[in-house]
Amino acid sequence: MKRRLFVSSTFGLCIGLALLALAGRTARSYASAMRGHRVVDFDMFDVNRQRLVPSRLYLPEGASPEQPVPLIVFSHGLGGSRKGYSYLGRYWAGEGIASLHPQHVGSDNALWQGNPFELLSRLRSAVHDNEALARVHDLRFALDQVLESEQGSSIDVSKIGVAGHSYGANTAMLISGAKVITVDPKIVVVRDPRIQSALLISAPPLIAQGPMEDVLGPISIPTLHVTSLQDTINLPGYQSTVKDRLVIFDAMGKSPKTLVVFNAGGHSIFTDRITRSGPETSFSIKNATQELSTIFFKHTLKHRLASQSPNSQVDQQPQGKDFGSPSGRLEGAQGMGQWLLKHQYLLDRFVKNDSGEN
Repeated sequence: MKRRLFVSSTFGLCIGLALLALAGRTARSYASAMRGHRVVDFDMFDVNRQRLVPSRLYLPEGASPEQPVPLIVFSHGLGGSRKGYSYLGRYWAGEGIASLHPQHVGSDNALWQGNPFELLSRLRSAVHDNEALARVHDLRFALDQVLESEQGSSIDVSKIGVAGHSYGANTAMLISGAKVITVDPKIVVVRDPRIQSALLISAPPLIAQGPMEDVLGPISIPTLHVTSLQDTINLPGYQSTVKDRLVIFDAMGKSPKTLVVFNAGGHSIFTDRITRSGPETSFSIKNATQELSTIFFKHTLKHRLASQSPNSQVDQQPQGKDFGSPSGRLEGAQGMGQWLLKHQYLLDRFVKNDSGEN
């Protein structure tokens, strides 16, 4: 039986790539009107893979070589782009955390363009093994390029995390150390050791890979799992519900992990869109996700740095301007506790397991 990283062999997609004539990267920078940060758009081209990797960087105003900031690499869902999930990028930047949002050409918003009768074919290609792995290499390549750019000196390379929504959460699991078997078949591990913690929003299972404990068991970095009771993916020939998110959470036996299940909101509520849940619910869940993910990354990136470098001054706050954020720069148990009190009306369940075992 053929194996697939995201969905079964009956589902997927095809897209043609436009190639740049010249290799390398160009960047366009502009100041954001929100919370004092800069947005830098990169037009990157990976010569080795002959693949475009457009990317957007949200950089805190206070970031500098003297005050480098943590960085989150974000992977968008199926049909997304580098412009998506701006509510997270802007918020993190306001909290002194940079974020890099590569666009995965081959499973990006070009899917929705072209002949509608060929959509199913395009979808099949987008979730093929090759594209699933190419997305991981997009993250690596974009990270390498940004760290080599003029903005790179403002990034603390010891504090790098990953995040993703839906298909992007699959990508985040792969770069965090998930072990998968491709159609060849051969075992593939594409973990990037620079990644210190992971935010997984609406993560679907890695299909046809055998027991999830075998696939996800190798992941040992801290993970934050975010979903909702109505978090359902519906695509031609494929469906994934909140039950799958719980299976993934349980399967990570080595990861210090936290699970949040909101009591309202569907799969798209974690994007920039206002969904059928209405503007009030959409805002509330997005705000809760912004705050909790910030507390999580500040705590886990500092914790991992402390365990790797005992002489580091890990009690220092992540550098960057203090914008008086709702999270109040709280971290760890104190920050989590206050977050729970504030948002408990939105929660179906909250599980924190620092041992990783169930």
